[in-house]
Amino acid sequence: MVHLNNAGSSLPPSRVTDTVVDYLREEALIGGYEQAAATAERMEGVYASAARLVGAEPGDIALTDNATRSWQAVFYALPFAAGDRILTAKSEYASNVISFLQIAKRTGAVVEVVDNDESGQLDVEDLKRRVDGDVKLIAVSHVPTQGGLVNPAEEIGAVAREAGIPFLLDACQSAGQIDLDVARLNCDALSITGRKYLRGPRGTGFLYAHPRLRERVEPAMLDLHSAVWTAPETYEVDSTAKMFEVWERDHAALHGLGTAIDYALEWGMPAIEARVAALAAKLRDALREVPGVKVHDQGTRQCGIVTFSVAKTPSQEVKQRLAAAKVNVSVTEATSAQFDFAERGLPPLVRSSVHYFNTEEDIALLVGEVGKLA
Repeated sequence: MVHLNNAGSSLPPSRVTDTVVDYLREEALIGGYEQAAATAERMEGVYASAARLVGAEPGDIALTDNATRSWQAVFYALPFAAGDRILTAKSEYASNVISFLQIAKRTGAVVEVVDNDESGQLDVEDLKRRVDGDVKLIAVSHVPTQGGLVNPAEEIGAVAREAGIPFLLDACQSAGQIDLDVARLNCDALSITGRKYLRGPRGTGFLYAHPRLRERVEPAMLDLHSAVWTAPETYEVDSTAKMFEVWERDHAALHGLGTAIDYALEWGMPAIEARVAALAAKLRDALREVPGVKVHDQGTRQCGIVTFSVAKTPSQEVKQRLAAAKVNVSVTEATSAQFDFAERGLPPLVRSSVHYFNTEEDIALLVGEVGKLA
């Protein structure tokens, strides 16, 4: 099987699978609490590895079960009132926008979509023009689900930092394929999943939360892990990013996440980023040579996600035909990115997402099969 669905869920290295299975086997022998206690030091190492991946401190990291939960933990902790403005991108992802709309409905806050520049990425100059005292959040997906562009997160972060506005960056599609550094990004929070380009287990993720953010919010939900019941009528919230965690979680999977992060760090994120971008560029160029195929990726900077459509064949059928040829891809539709699909009049798109373990032969197989459908 040629796996070109790494933006959906990538293939874990064998050592990641071994970590999870070994943990579960030992847990089955000695008990869940006992195994957690015996591996507590290793679990602390997961925080350290996640921090190293994004250039943070271990106390800035919360371990979660996916990127959306990480993102929601911060978003729903922020206070909004009537007239408060939330700025986001035209390429923003469905789960995030649904949350914006829910809070707008509850509070009277306003969701405002920043224009794109001529390349299709968020227009930083338009963002600057929109910033004023009513803007309470800037929230953007670093890499959209429906295309290969990389939004200019560093420039967005600089605008937010200068204005003193919280910047929530969704890095679920960029972590593991792009070298991330929270100081360079100037983000207050960064949400990450394990299953995509990090090649970790499903049901894992983590959150970076800057101390300046933690000082100004209280999580929407707390338990005896994120806070301490200090007296019958008082509690104290954890001062670290663990304030956004919950006590019960999948320890085996999180150990696997740590192994996946360490594996990526061994290869080196700059090397991974260069390899992934080069393979994706080859794929885009090859697809553009096929009559009847249109590549839809935008942005001045592009990554490992390549989206395209075939004039004569619906995207779902393309996916099915590729699956029959043992090539994994996915299809992204308007329900995932309504702003962008409506703006560009896009049909459902075939999404092919390469990783460093893919080869030029994999690309040739995909392009050859697509050529039969064009």
